[in-house]
Amino acid sequence: MAPPDHRRPFKRPTISDQQRRRELSLLRQAQNRLDAQQRARCLASTVLSLEAPEPGPGPEPEPVLELELASESEYHVEEEEEGDSRSPSKEFDVRQASKLRGAEARKWFARQLMLPEWMIDVPDRLSQDWYVFARPSGKRCFVVSSNGITVSRLRNGSVLHRFPSALPGGARTRDVSGSAQSYSILDCIFHEIDQMYYVIDMVCWRGYSLYDCTAEFRFFWSNSKLNESGACDPPSQNHRYRFSLVPIYNCDENGLHAAYTGAVTYIKDGLLFYNKQAHYQTGNTPLALVWKDEKCSQYVIDTDSKGNVPRLQQVVLELQEDLKLITSDDPPVVFGCLDNDLVQKSGLCTGYLLKFAIGNGGLSFADGRLDRADLQYLGKSNRARAFADSYSKVIFQYAVRHSPLRIDDLLSAINSRDERENEHPDVEMID
Repeated sequence: MAPPDHRRPFKRPTISDQQRRRELSLLRQAQNRLDAQQRARCLASTVLSLEAPEPGPGPEPEPVLELELASESEYHVEEEEEGDSRSPSKEFDVRQASKLRGAEARKWFARQLMLPEWMIDVPDRLSQDWYVFARPSGKRCFVVSSNGITVSRLRNGSVLHRFPSALPGGARTRDVSGSAQSYSILDCIFHEIDQMYYVIDMVCWRGYSLYDCTAEFRFFWSNSKLNESGACDPPSQNHRYRFSLVPIYNCDENGLHAAYTGAVTYIKDGLLFYNKQAHYQTGNTPLALVWKDEKCSQYVIDTDSKGNVPRLQQVVLELQEDLKLITSDDPPVVFGCLDNDLVQKSGLCTGYLLKFAIGNGGLSFADGRLDRADLQYLGKSNRARAFADSYSKVIFQYAVRHSPLRIDDLLSAINSRDERENEHPDVEMID
């Protein structure tokens, strides 16, 4: 790779609020931690009040119990009525979900993966706050070991494999007596060439939830626990597929270079960036990012069903009841409206995933937001699709065709900040 250009990176026009949403996600995590701590304090105070000895002669004690119980009740109501619908603590029980069948099971599991956004702009403090690693090429999947069996499910929720494994609760010969607690959940990519499950994240281990743990801790836990379990051992009668960890680096200049150019045992499909403080949240998140170019991925520009790069960029959007076309984001981004005559003529219904081409008019932006999209209707999407495209994917693919974010831009962002910190070592850098 050519020596990095130490000039300041080219200032790209604002086409997204990705950085602002990253900051909001971190603030929301911090608030959730404070809420959880407050609920714990309320619960502890209630228990201590209940266990307090009977008061003897003397001043009447303050009515602490009543106040604490009321406070706990308020938090309980707030959690039920205003809590995040994606929160795993409210609805996630993998042992119950594993008993679901057919479309119901596919729909449930399709909502459980944390999906990285595509990198539209370079994050602030990239070298200090982020990890980077080479993404293995293959099928992204959720791997659940429970009740003596291991099941992997694809992004759309359909089953990829059922097999015995050395994961806790993953085979009849392992942890069967404690199977009620011995379940684990891994976020993996199945690499077909070597029949290997590459672990990119850990969600639960032996029944211990890692959802509210930072990526920094989850990666440490993965490294320390996976090898101990024997899951990285060669296949055997009770261990059908081998698991492997991917090398993870701090996203400084050396780490980015190692992830981008370093040798790995799998075919690369771009780079993944994880904010060190990011919790594991289901759905799209700006605290995890994917980036590609021609040197680290065979598939930078999306291809059609025949494997060819179409002349015009294609996108998949979801049709709403009011005929608006939206992305899979939360909240979704509206790309326009479909003509009512076309809807009736084609027999389209609410919730359908539809394929469009971005015409020669392209995409227009105003104040960092999408203003107009030249969409040409192509037809219904593949039935195997579970979600529409995310806004960041559409914009990344559009940028690749017109003004791509290059590896030199990432290196320049790292080097320019390092230079400013060296010039002012006693001043905290705030961008």
